[in-house]
Amino acid sequence: MSAKRGLLSIFAVASMVVLGVPWSGCRASKQTTLTISVAASLQDAIAEVETAYQRENAGVVFHNNFGSSGTLAREIEQGAPVDAFLSAGVKPVDQLEAEGLLQPGSRSDLLRNSLVLIAPKGSNLESFDQLAEKQVRLIALGDPGSVPAGQYGKQTLVSMHLYDQLKSKIVLGKDVRQVLTYVETGNADAGLVYATDAKISNQVRVVAVAPEESHSPIIYPMAEMKGSHNDDAVRAFFAFLKSPPAQAIFARYGFKAA
Repeated sequence: MSAKRGLLSIFAVASMVVLGVPWSGCRASKQTTLTISVAASLQDAIAEVETAYQRENAGVVFHNNFGSSGTLAREIEQGAPVDAFLSAGVKPVDQLEAEGLLQPGSRSDLLRNSLVLIAPKGSNLESFDQLAEKQVRLIALGDPGSVPAGQYGKQTLVSMHLYDQLKSKIVLGKDVRQVLTYVETGNADAGLVYATDAKISNQVRVVAVAPEESHSPIIYPMAEMKGSHNDDAVRAFFAFLKSPPAQAIFARYGFKAA
């Protein structure tokens, strides 16, 4: 009897071990997916930041939705299932906050940027004033109705008393990266983009930096959406975004801490 009981005990232990393996494996492989709406100008930097975060948090998977901040905000208003929003301007986030769509207390300013006038590498353009000359046929600008860079660009041109003269030359882009592409390909003779966008391209050159007083401050706020089911994961990632390792990555792309 004792031998039989011994065999049964061994079988029971073995069964527990075998059954326990897949259960432990399921726990180890459990993942959290964060869906984040991200301003187009952050596309390259955020990819590197997320990769750095995943080195220490392998269970977190990112699903990014890139676009103009105004368009992203409208998608959130219409019910897009988003955990967090990284905007290139305060206005879209102000709008969502006024509508009660932000997780209370989650909003904070993350980064700052500058606005620059760019032209193709071989261009002779040297200043904002020259935009009114005949050699400049088309000027690319983000749509001020939905693109923060376009709003800042329009403010700058108005401030310089150039906007009315240049209206007929302006071609609108759906986001700041499309504006950059227009200039890179020569489909526009000049464009207004963020300094960080100009920095990643070897096909354009910076003609001039828009004076800070010519437009609203370029601030990138971040916020968690009220409907998120990943509160702890969003908070942990937001904390990392403000950490020295993440800020060092953003700095390499030309962003400044807010």
